[in-house]
Amino acid sequence: MYAIVEIAGQQVKVAKDQKVFVNRLPVEEGEKVSFDNVLLIGDGDNITIGAPAIDGAQIGAKVVKHLKGDKVIVFKKKRRKGFRKKNGHRQYLSEIVIESIVASGATPAKKEEAKKAAPKKETKAAAPKAKAETKAPAKKAAPKKAAKADDLKKIEGVGPKAAEAMVAAGLDTFAKVAKAKPEAIATILSEASSNLAHLVTDTWPKQAKLAADGKWDELKELQDNLDGGIEK
Repeated sequence: MYAIVEIAGQQVKVAKDQKVFVNRLPVEEGEKVSFDNVLLIGDGDNITIGAPAIDGAQIGAKVVKHLKGDKVIVFKKKRRKGFRKKNGHRQYLSEIVIESIVASGATPAKKEEAKKAAPKKETKAAAPKAKAETKAPAKKAAPKKAAKADDLKKIEGVGPKAAEAMVAAGLDTFAKVAKAKPEAIATILSEASSNLAHLVTDTWPKQAKLAADGKWDELKELQDNLDGGIEK
């Protein structure tokens, strides 16, 4: 039996007991994970195709270790300008081993941090109407204007989709991002979309702190020294 499943933004063909390298998962080594976005399952001549995913199908796996991929050289040159720039990049990866392939009847995987249910508002009993009195109606206070969100795309590695996910999670200013931990930001991105799970957030709080303090020159200098989101 084999399956095609989406893991961290990649579609991978897997089989039981197979070792697979995928983009870094926000899970500790040795922990078990499950993936619900199963696109196809093949068992001999029987092939089940999802639309787009198969209901009740699930892939169970275990994280063996975290590692870096082979170095990729990125060389840029502008002829007649004397411009040459050479950078290296090593992708953050996770090695997982497939433990089970369930075709149907699996329960949906729980996210690491379940959203807390909002407490129900208590319905207060209507107060008895007071005797009619001729009182002037109190003026309503003008609603406060919501603080304008910062342009988070100025942080190296943050694109439009990542910025949208962070704003939706409440990290809409540089000051809030600076106080957040990289692991918490990575969890927000992976919950928002599997296509954002591979982003490296290690330096985002540091960049946000410089932006919040208005130190744009220091921020530019830091970003020039980044290699795939990591300080050289």
